[in-house]
Amino acid sequence: MRVLEGLVLAAGRCFHARVEFDAMVRAIVPLGASGPSGRRILPGLVDLHVHGGGGADVMGGEAALRRMARFHAQHGTTALLATTVTAPLEDLEAALLAVRAVMQEPRPGEARVVGVHLEGPFIHPERLGAQPPYPLLPDLGVMERLLALAPVRVVTLAPELPGALELIAFLRARGVRVQQGHTRATYEEARAALEAGAEGFTHLLNAMSPLHHRAPGVVGLALERGIWAEVIPDGLHLHPAVLRLLARALPQVYAVTDAVAAAGMPEGEYRLGRLRVIRRAGGVFLPNGALAGSTLTQYQALRNLLRWGFSLVEAVDMTALRPARYLGLAEGLTVGGPADMLVLDENFDLEEVYIAGRPVPRT
Repeated sequence: MRVLEGLVLAAGRCFHARVEFDAMVRAIVPLGASGPSGRRILPGLVDLHVHGGGGADVMGGEAALRRMARFHAQHGTTALLATTVTAPLEDLEAALLAVRAVMQEPRPGEARVVGVHLEGPFIHPERLGAQPPYPLLPDLGVMERLLALAPVRVVTLAPELPGALELIAFLRARGVRVQQGHTRATYEEARAALEAGAEGFTHLLNAMSPLHHRAPGVVGLALERGIWAEVIPDGLHLHPAVLRLLARALPQVYAVTDAVAAAGMPEGEYRLGRLRVIRRAGGVFLPNGALAGSTLTQYQALRNLLRWGFSLVEAVDMTALRPARYLGLAEGLTVGGPADMLVLDENFDLEEVYIAGRPVPRT
């Protein structure tokens, strides 16, 4: 049995407490106002959209996926969705088989891989963003093949494509969350997708039809009717003021990194699926200058949210609790839940990460 004492964030509030744990949280014992004040103990962070990190890309196979999971664990992410890119089917199938292998044999020091976020291939060819140029029209047969290979938890698609509404209903019936993204959909097409069972919006405002006062588009629908939506709080994909606006408009907006292999690495060239991307000036770009994912970690997302005016409770909600809630995972620090925790010092610097009660080696 291990013990940590500090300012604990649990049940939506911060209080001085002692956390007793092994692989699970066994007790959270309040200590009163006289308890230790410098150390903060937070729930582990959850990233539902991450392509890579530490020089490794999800599309690179099992060893690459494990390297990425270790990198993000060292930076506060205790659970993640391995996120694919649009690619030839043989590449997608190989990536999903690698995810299944990692999920079947998790190793110490790796962030828990809880499934796949399939970003594409059913996206609009004119809204690829930094996605490789292998989009497909929605196809139930293809989707069934992919679902058989690994637990697909989230699918990003363009709802205006032929067959998209049928695919949304198909996925919803199987418990898969559908998000609208990489899309040119009109407001009416996006609303039809929402009514068919789509729930979320992928990196809201990026790679989708924008808000216009006479043509609201996907963004307008999200602001009017949306509940769940991803945002990338790296300061490049969204201005902080826009992020604050989205947090006011959507009740369950949550942070993702959209990190690629270049996260945690020096400037230079890296891979995103079959694309070449370049890390420079704090971001990741295609050779034509377009944004291509991010170098963000979920811990840095938490720090950015704090810097941009969100409270600690709000920032943890967006980087840990809401993503877990969206997938139906154990949510936050609760007695009987997994001992996935971060320890921060009085300056909010990351000191320790625990996954299932085990400390993650830091490099």
